[in-house]
Amino acid sequence: MFFRPEEIRREVSSIRADLYRLCRKTLTRSITESAFVPVRNMQLLAVITHAEIVFVDNLDYAVHEGKGGRIIMLAWDLSHSGQRDSIDAPVPLEIVHLHNSSADLHARLMSEFLSALQTLDKYESVNHGIAEIIPLRC
Repeated sequence: MFFRPEEIRREVSSIRADLYRLCRKTLTRSITESAFVPVRNMQLLAVITHAEIVFVDNLDYAVHEGKGGRIIMLAWDLSHSGQRDSIDAPVPLEIVHLHNSSADLHARLMSEFLSALQTLDKYESVNHGIAEIIPLRC
């Protein structure tokens, strides 16, 4: 479960086309409607959906009305992502700031998130087997 704090502000921006394509590739590999990508160097978890990518603080935990969950720090709103001139053009998005330090997070995510996606992609490309679970009888 994730908690979305009140929005502090939004700003129009873009991300590199290769980063966007890798997000979409990761999402298509998921068996659900979202993909989870650990950004270990930043202690964040990225959650990719068709509409947005949210970045969740792995260490910050909150409880609200008896339910616990992680806090979303920053979101990339991808609702305008289809409006590009070419496949290699930067992908427009809105940065949704949900925490006071989210501007610093966004700057670091431009490199750290791509690196995390590339690591995950490399792992996925070599891991095509099916897990076999064998009961252990004592």
